Amino acid sequence: MFRLNLKIAFRNLWKNKGYTLMNIVGLSIGMTGCILIFLFINYQLSFDQQYKNKDRIYRVVSHAYYAGGEDFDRGVPRPLAGAMRNDFGMLEQVAAIEGSWGMIKVKDAEGNLKIKTQEKTFYVEPEFFKIFDYQWLLGNPAQALTAPGTVALSQKTAERYFGDWHLAIGRTINYENDKDLKVTGVFADVPENNSNVINIAISYASFKHRNQTRWGSVSSSSECYILLKEGVAVTDLEGPKNAFLKKYYVEKTNVRPDHLFQPLKDIHTNERFGNFSGKRISKSELLGLTIIGALLLITACINFINLATAQSVSRSKEVGVRKVMGSGKKQLIVQFLTETMVLTLIALLLACVFTEVALPGMSAMFQEKITFNLAAHPVIFVFLLCLVLFVGFLSGFYPALVMSGFNPALAVKNKVSMGNGGGMIRKVLVVIQFAITIVLVTCTLVILMQMKFMREKPLGFNTSAIALINVPADSLSRQKYQILKTRIMAEPGVLSVSFCSDGPSSDDNTNNAFAFDGTKTADFQANTKVVDDDYLKTFDLKLLAGKNLTKSKSDTAREYIVNETLLKKFGISNPQQAVGKKIQFGGITGPVVGVVKDFNNMNLREAVSPIIMITRNDRFELMAVKMDAQQIPAIMKNIEKIWNGYYAEQVYTFDFMDQRISRYYASEQLMGTLFKIFAMVIISISFIGLFGLISFVAAQRTKEMAIRKVLGASIPELVTMLNTSFIVMIFLANLIAWPVAYVLIQKWLSGYAYRIELSIWPFAVAMFISMSITLITVSFRSYKAARTNPIDALKYE
Repeated sequence: MFRLNLKIAFRNLWKNKGYTLMNIVGLSIGMTGCILIFLFINYQLSFDQQYKNKDRIYRVVSHAYYAGGEDFDRGVPRPLAGAMRNDFGMLEQVAAIEGSWGMIKVKDAEGNLKIKTQEKTFYVEPEFFKIFDYQWLLGNPAQALTAPGTVALSQKTAERYFGDWHLAIGRTINYENDKDLKVTGVFADVPENNSNVINIAISYASFKHRNQTRWGSVSSSSECYILLKEGVAVTDLEGPKNAFLKKYYVEKTNVRPDHLFQPLKDIHTNERFGNFSGKRISKSELLGLTIIGALLLITACINFINLATAQSVSRSKEVGVRKVMGSGKKQLIVQFLTETMVLTLIALLLACVFTEVALPGMSAMFQEKITFNLAAHPVIFVFLLCLVLFVGFLSGFYPALVMSGFNPALAVKNKVSMGNGGGMIRKVLVVIQFAITIVLVTCTLVILMQMKFMREKPLGFNTSAIALINVPADSLSRQKYQILKTRIMAEPGVLSVSFCSDGPSSDDNTNNAFAFDGTKTADFQANTKVVDDDYLKTFDLKLLAGKNLTKSKSDTAREYIVNETLLKKFGISNPQQAVGKKIQFGGITGPVVGVVKDFNNMNLREAVSPIIMITRNDRFELMAVKMDAQQIPAIMKNIEKIWNGYYAEQVYTFDFMDQRISRYYASEQLMGTLFKIFAMVIISISFIGLFGLISFVAAQRTKEMAIRKVLGASIPELVTMLNTSFIVMIFLANLIAWPVAYVLIQKWLSGYAYRIELSIWPFAVAMFISMSITLITVSFRSYKAARTNPIDALKYE
């Protein structure tokens, strides 16, 4: 019986080639989008999941409460790991890890310098490799990093340094011109879907700040991981944690410290905390992609249902004859579902081809190594199987129910009309399909408008043609800062040079507690920026009151500049009133000498922070160079020559301020691109479905139009007649889509401290697009039907 149904299915699909092609194309496009989205989401959810004890691994993160709100930081105080190792008996392992950037030098067998490069490095406690089961190729993970001056390398790094990783053990590399590190281990390359992509692991015993005892200092580069003992739940740590906080956080401040235990699986998708890999995607973004995939699939299925029910009228005689010959309703449903499954399988095969073609572009766009490999990821095969069953059943069941329910007497006489073929349900589905399209188009337009707003909004400082050049921070290098600055300033086209810890806007901010005006202890923390006396000039920061910082040769802050937001929190509206007031910061008391106009120190999702600027020569990490935009290539080439003349042993690296700002919004840019792509896909699917549907409607109403034409109706009148019902449906779709889109857009925009004012224009444009598509599609097909010679339609009557 199955073989017969399959044979009939292929025969019917081949007989109605145009209908079959439209359905296959619509389904395959929708399924391609779903497969691509599934591959991406599956890859994102695979982060940090390759470890044997992944369910017992947690990262300790910092959480601070104060009167003005709360702060979250992935970093912890450096003494925390050792203290937890002593005080928490339910922990199997505790490990500290310190991320850093450092210069690596490697010599060849003859002692000549072979490699000089700036690399991401990690100081790692040996316990780290007891928590994370890395595959070690050479060396003993329990002993390799116990002694100072030792390092373990990933396989690809060992090959890059020494040519053959088998020869790495016993060789040495130089780190930061400061120490020689002996290679004592080689481990397999860490997969890219990992929050800690470690290639160079230096023994924690080599870290000079490892014995720091300050509990009030938190750095994002210092992380701590724990492994729970078998049978211990993370909730069991809450009691000991409270005693732990009271024991070690003894300093009385207005900030109440706390620590959270973050599950390993949560690190990649949590928006509050970052990670060393820099890769992160929020759960809301994954949910948004899932919804888009579902909408694509629903749109494609609606397309199929509409075309199938419309086309069912032309198959009414077939149904009538089958019923007269004894076929039951169940047999007919099975037959029509078989046809749908065959068509869905063909669409899936085509979708797999489309996926392979689109995957390289998608991987490049997401900058991820996403693969479509059924053997390596069996879950993909399960998804494809579920996709076929879901799409086949969802698309085929209702049309099968409609066609199997035809009255055999009417069907044999060809008396079945469009109304009998699910006309009302079909209209509802068209409305739903276009409502989905309109929602997506509207959201896309708003995202693009918000992105344009963020690109063009003044940030309160200059971002154009400013290079941020990394400078070495050791004491010997600092002695050359001023002469380097003088040499670069003498270059034609260089407008200003400033040494600083970072630019005005950064995603790596340091917040500190402070006291204001002698007696007032702030109940909030201030974003601290270490700058020199040319910082305001270089970044065009506007001074509202007071004066600039005095040039200093000291490593201690003596005076301060603050921003408007900090003063507002103390109720000071006139900037001049703040000049001369005292700030106690880091144990040093000094006067406020100036007030700068507010500038955005973070991305536009966040409000402006209270800011304190200080001068400390031992904290400079960057040299900001403001240039003539027309001469950037030549100037940068000259700066590199000058820089190498003073720091020949160091690695020259730089970034541009405007490029850094644009990277803040990579996630929004990506989502905007995705929405544009999938909006176009859904519009295309809707266009295909609408064209097919109007074709069947026109075919069914050929005799009606012929009679009207004989009775004097003009072609424009006939076209208007066919257009009216579709225009009404699209108008209803807009009425339904607008409130849904409004709610979604408002929720998305609420994540930005600075956002556009929502207007009617995105909704109006979406309506115009949907109406235009409908009018063009329907009018084209209606005009063709209306021009048919009425004699051809009526000669058999």
